[in-house]
Amino acid sequence: MISSFIFSEGKLVGRDLELEALRLVQADKGLIVWVDLSNPTDEEIKTVLDGLFHFHPLAIEDCVTPSPLPKIEDYDDYLFMVTHAVDYNRQDKFATTELDLFLGKEFLVTFHRQALRSVTGLSDRLAKNVGPGPRGPDRLAHSLLDLLVDNYVPMLSELHTELEEIEEIVLSKDADKKFVAELLQVRGDFTKLRQIVRPQRDVIDRLARGDSKFIRAKLLPYFRDLRDNLSRLEETVTGYHERLMMAFDIYLNKAAFEANEGIKFLTALTAITLPAVLVGGWYGMNFDHMPELHSPYGYYYVSIFTLVTTALMAIYLKKKKWF
Repeated sequence: MISSFIFSEGKLVGRDLELEALRLVQADKGLIVWVDLSNPTDEEIKTVLDGLFHFHPLAIEDCVTPSPLPKIEDYDDYLFMVTHAVDYNRQDKFATTELDLFLGKEFLVTFHRQALRSVTGLSDRLAKNVGPGPRGPDRLAHSLLDLLVDNYVPMLSELHTELEEIEEIVLSKDADKKFVAELLQVRGDFTKLRQIVRPQRDVIDRLARGDSKFIRAKLLPYFRDLRDNLSRLEETVTGYHERLMMAFDIYLNKAAFEANEGIKFLTALTAITLPAVLVGGWYGMNFDHMPELHSPYGYYYVSIFTLVTTALMAIYLKKKKWF
């Protein structure tokens, strides 16, 4: 689906124009154009990205091919960015959606395969025409990226809640194989999130330094603020990841301790029965000349000896705290 917004002097003057009308609007240097491609068809991709805006084939290829990491590329007439929106819930777990941006002097083109809350939120706000509109595509790009980063916060809150639940289970006796699978899943989610936040911060940092001619000087403080937000997010994610790894280490140490306790108990049980095994094995041999076998008190002597040695072994192991 192709959506479009046309602005003149900060006011919305057109929306969802036909392709031919967009071609005419693009030629007007006094207008700001935002074209959004949401899960477009191959024909729409070719018509807009190649036919209307004439983007570089490599940029189009990077746009339509999913990229696991954020990136930024400079071209002569525009800036190409790959960013990622994130989402998380207990049912679907961690998920990312790629948002690609083509930022020029008088246009912004966005591309995404799935619906994004940041794009929908900005579109609704612009459609209501509340307050002053954007006077440049860099302002539109900042608003989109700002909303995208803001949507990281609920996801971090969900992960924090799940992290606290994991820490409680680690310290309890309810940990099982299902819990281990969940712990490993959450660890993978944190790893993926760190792999996205850090490169995304680097992308915004490049814009915040004023390295791009497509970002006006008066908007640099806004991009620096966005970079700082991502830096704080990265620190938070790193802290959560370290807490999760500590919980994982505690679980492994706890499992090893419980296994050692079981081995100690079985070893102690074997040691306690050792006197009886030795006596039984000794007198179980088929020798004809064993004096104890012919004594009327042999059975009692052997029984008393077995009980006494077993009791002494139990007392010794008790002092050693083996059980």
